[in-house]
Amino acid sequence: MKTMIIKEEYPLSDLTGKIIGCAMEVHRHLGNGFQEVIYQRALEIEMRIQGLEFSREHEMEIFYKEQAIGLRRVDFFVEGKVMVELKAIIQLEDVHLAQAKIIWKHIKWILGCSLILEIRHCNSKD
Repeated sequence: MKTMIIKEEYPLSDLTGKIIGCAMEVHRHLGNGFQEVIYQRALEIEMRIQGLEFSREHEMEIFYKEQAIGLRRVDFFVEGKVMVELKAIIQLEDVHLAQAKIIWKHIKWILGCSLILEIRHCNSKD
């Protein structure tokens, strides 16, 4: 798979482009309508095929005033730099973005980013 999205001004654009490409490949093969865990399993397979290193259900330490206060799991932590949350929903809501931002704010990274990958469910009357 070639990298589909690269922006030179963002240092992790190559990696995030690969992750997004993996998610697009999963969606192209599965379509929509499955539970989130199905897409997570498929994304795990696709990222492994593409040679990305990751951990699934990765626990991230949450800090308050420089002190660890608990853990929060993210769906995937890729290459030690990118948090990935997968959402199989009808519409991405502000609360989903707020959750990602709050995690980002309360963990300790030197360099990293987060992605929310949305798999939309369509209401079908078939």
